[in-house]
Amino acid sequence: MSQKPKIALYEPDIPQNTAAIIRTCACLGTKLEIIEPCGFLLSDKRFKRVVMDYMENTKIEFHKSSDSFFEAKKNQRIVLMTTKGTLSYTNFKFKTDDTILFGRESAGVPNYVHKLIENRLKIPMKNNLRSLNIASSVAVVLAESLRQLKFL
Repeated sequence: MSQKPKIALYEPDIPQNTAAIIRTCACLGTKLEIIEPCGFLLSDKRFKRVVMDYMENTKIEFHKSSDSFFEAKKNQRIVLMTTKGTLSYTNFKFKTDDTILFGRESAGVPNYVHKLIENRLKIPMKNNLRSLNIASSVAVVLAESLRQLKFL
């Protein structure tokens, strides 16, 4: 099977959102990478209630820190989804080996991460609204990347 884009979460802090993203990745056959530390334990009952048995159907890689994540990705393209992006995700050409990075629900990613990543995309929204839920954002962007690459 051809390689698909991967989803990465930067220090996720809401267990239900991470669990919903695991389910999305399982259903769409996409690898998930989690940059630690997480703001919750995988034994959290809120996490378990949403993830159900999808965890065993998802390939998940944990990175102990952002440094280890960026070291592992040094020869790969990382695409950052951010409300501070200027280019819409629909106007971007995804590649099969991309890693699509999403920041923490509470704070996004630090400024140094913005500076490390050339491709910073956004989901266009109505004015005066902060952002979509991260699980919704992952589903929207992942579906578009898979559509572009003829996986859907």
